[in-house]
Amino acid sequence: MNMQQVKFISELFDHYDGKTIDSYIKSGGFKGFETFLKKGIGKTVDEIASSGLQGRGGAAYPTGKKLTQARAAKGVRKFVVCNADEGEPGTFKDRELLKQNIFQVIEGMIIAGACADAKEGIIYVREEYKNIHDQIASAIEQCYEYNYLGKNIQGSSIDFDLRLFSGAGAYVCGEGFAMCESLEGKSGRPRSKPPYVKQEGFLNFPTLVINTETLSAMVSILRKGADRFKEYGTDYSTGTKLISISGKVNKPGVYEIPFGCTIQEIIDELAGGMKDGSTGNFVQIGGASGGILPRRLWNTRYTYEDLEEKGLSVGSGAIVVADREMNILRYLQIVQDFFRHESCGKCTPCREGNRQLHLIFQKMVIGKMTRKDFARLDMVLDLMKKTSLCGSGKTEVVPFITAKKYFPKAFTYVEFPQKASPLVASAKEDKEAVS
Repeated sequence: MNMQQVKFISELFDHYDGKTIDSYIKSGGFKGFETFLKKGIGKTVDEIASSGLQGRGGAAYPTGKKLTQARAAKGVRKFVVCNADEGEPGTFKDRELLKQNIFQVIEGMIIAGACADAKEGIIYVREEYKNIHDQIASAIEQCYEYNYLGKNIQGSSIDFDLRLFSGAGAYVCGEGFAMCESLEGKSGRPRSKPPYVKQEGFLNFPTLVINTETLSAMVSILRKGADRFKEYGTDYSTGTKLISISGKVNKPGVYEIPFGCTIQEIIDELAGGMKDGSTGNFVQIGGASGGILPRRLWNTRYTYEDLEEKGLSVGSGAIVVADREMNILRYLQIVQDFFRHESCGKCTPCREGNRQLHLIFQKMVIGKMTRKDFARLDMVLDLMKKTSLCGSGKTEVVPFITAKKYFPKAFTYVEFPQKASPLVASAKEDKEAVS
C-alpha cells in the first residue's frame, strides 16, 4: 500500500497564513457556519451524529450525542470550553490546529455554542503554548471586528462571546472538572461525580468541554457533508484522525490519516521508517496513559475497534515509537515518574498508588522485585483502575497492564536478592518480540 495522508480536517493547512481572517474567508472559511445557519440546530446536530464523529480528545464520546446532551442541560448561563490543554506526552496535533488554522477552531466554537444554547466560550490553552497565545488572541479580536463573535453574529439571532485562557502546565487539567477548577482560579483538581461537567461545570453552570480537533472536524463535516467524511475509515471508526508521531522515526510530525491503515504503514510510509535503520521494539499509542504494542503486532489497524481488541485505545492520537535500544522497563519507569509528578494528590488511590508503583519500579529495574512486590503491583494497578476519582488515575494503569500482557518475561521477580537484573531478561524478550 502506497499510503498518503489525507486532507479533510487539515485541508487549509498551508493554504493561508493562519493569522488573518480575510485570508481564511478567501480560502472558504465560515462556510461551515453558513451551512449551519441554513440547516438550523436540529439538522446540524443530525448531520454531525450521522457522520459518526467521536470525540478526538481521548474519550471517543459520540459528538452528536454530546451536543444533544449539552443543549438539554438547563442553566441561566451556559459555557463552551475548547480543551486545548493537550498535556498528554507525545501529543501535539492540537498545537498545529491552533497555529495553522485557529479560525476554523473558532468557527467550530460558534457552531457548538449555538447547538448547546451557550452564549459564552473559552479556549483553554496550555501554558507551554505561550508562543501562539498572541496569535489566538488576535484571531478572536478579528472575529469580533468582522461580527463572527459578539451580538447577532452575521445578522442572525446568535450571540456568542469568546476569550482565551492560559493554563498553568498541570497535566490533570485536561480532565473536565479539573479544567473548570483551573478556570475559576483554583488548583486544578477533579470533582466527584455526579453532577457532571455538562450539568454543573465552570462556575457550576452547564459546560460543554470539547476537544480542539473535534471542533475542527465539525466544521469540515458541515462544509463537505457527513457522507464525504464517511468515505474514509471503517463502519465504526468513521472518517480521519490527526495523529502525532514521535520517537525513533525519520519523519516525526502531525499527519491526518484515514482510520483503517496499520501501525506499520503509518511508521513506514508516513513517518519514513525507523530512524537510522534501527529495529522497532514497541509503540505507545494514545499518550502516556496509552497502551504498549509490541512490534509483532504492528499489523494492527489503527481503528477504535481493532485497538480495543488489543487492550489499547486511540486516545489523544499520539504514537511514540521505540526501537530495541529502549528497554521496556526503563520506558515504563519514565512514564510512571511522569504520573507520580503530575498526580494532583486529591484521591488516595492515585496519590498512594503512584507512590507504590514508584517503589516497585525502583526495585524492578535493579532485579530486586520479590514475589510480594509482584503481587502488590497487580493489586495497586487494579485498585487505581477501579477506584481513582477521575479518568486520569483510572487510565494511568493501561501502559503497565498492556506491557505485562505483551512483555511478560520482563516482569520477573526473585525470591531473594541477586545480582542478575531483569533488564537482561527484558532485553532478551524485546529481541523475541521483534522476531
